[in-house]
Amino acid sequence: MAGSNKPVIWGLFAAGGTVAAFVVPVLILITCLAVPLGLLSIDVLSYEHLLNLMQQPFSKLVAFAVLFLVIWHAAHRIRITAHDLGIRNDTLVMFICYGISVASTLLMLAALFNI
Repeated sequence: MAGSNKPVIWGLFAAGGTVAAFVVPVLILITCLAVPLGLLSIDVLSYEHLLNLMQQPFSKLVAFAVLFLVIWHAAHRIRITAHDLGIRNDTLVMFICYGISVASTLLMLAALFNI
């Protein structure tokens, strides 16, 4: 029986969709509503505070995990949307979408962990 990469792709898609559904709205709530309405101090989004936060290894790991999953979720969604729009060259679309995801992941690793 031949192996398939579908479980990996669908697993990343599902995990990314879950993160996008639960984490991204909280980030939007904090940056677009809580701080401007005065519910949180403006210092929460100051450069110094965010720099200190992102210098912590756990914060880097969490940021990487969230962005990684959302990027791979978006890649798969764009691939399926291209098919729905009538682009039938799935191999090319797959290489473009997942290639951009790989490049984004590597750039993110380099930026977050100074590789």
